[in-house]
Amino acid sequence: MRLCPSHLAIVLCAAIAATGCKKEEAAPTPATDPAAANEATPPTGAAATPPAEPPAAPAAAPTPDPAADPDPAPAATTPGAAAAPAAGGKHPALLDPMRATATGPATFKVKFTTTKGDIVVDVTRDWAPKGADRFYNLVKIGYYNEIAFFRVVDGFMVQFGIHGDPEMTTKWREARIDDDPPGKQSNKRGYLTFATAGPNTRTTQMFINFKDNTTLDSMGFAPIGQVSAGLESVVDKLNNEYGEGMHAPDGAGCQKDAPPSMRRCGPVQPLVQMQGNAYLKKEFPNLDYILRAEIVP
Repeated sequence: MRLCPSHLAIVLCAAIAATGCKKEEAAPTPATDPAAANEATPPTGAAATPPAEPPAAPAAAPTPDPAADPDPAPAATTPGAAAAPAAGGKHPALLDPMRATATGPATFKVKFTTTKGDIVVDVTRDWAPKGADRFYNLVKIGYYNEIAFFRVVDGFMVQFGIHGDPEMTTKWREARIDDDPPGKQSNKRGYLTFATAGPNTRTTQMFINFKDNTTLDSMGFAPIGQVSAGLESVVDKLNNEYGEGMHAPDGAGCQKDAPPSMRRCGPVQPLVQMQGNAYLKKEFPNLDYILRAEIVP
């Protein structure tokens, strides 16, 4: 797999056909200084790269879009229904996204048990039905278990959703869903939204807004829910010591102007894709993780 050069960040990778790269999933770039810590309103400065998914080599047979070609089995269209886990404990849909196309309930709660404590998210399907259904299915099959909050940008958002097992990431990279019309809700503090790489490219990556990022609303980012418990006690305290990753424009997140002893450089997303948690735990041992995600009453 060839990687997109870091300076291209979340914009179009040059010569896609020649390099095998493509746009990263991302939320737009606010005027945020990634080096600033714990600021309610980010100062002006280098633009923080939006929540982004790293490039991947094209698969030989991309997984069909579950929103466009749903599983004909009754469980795929029945609210709350989902295929049972395999005998060994690993859900079969983790390796076959077409088996995770159930319609979610009108409202539901998800609890993230994390290394910092519990986060509860209230999801309202009407806000963004396709996104809510995808999130519901990912939680039900255990996709978000043991995954890292790999990108924490102070004063902007925290991003997660690349699986710790590269095999799972590969299976889901092409399982895109169509966009939901934005406008029903705004990207306010504590709201949960899918990252994108442009129109109709949502897969598994998500972000929680640290502040009101209303500029994202007109760019197609439709929130699906909001944190109802754990925002200040957990979300705000997720480890942010590593800063932005090398995919940031001009390496801004790596604080190249800072003294070497103070320079931070966060995870490189293509390496997270290719190596999973093995890479993160070796190079960024203090990252926080979602240990388990589950639907709760």
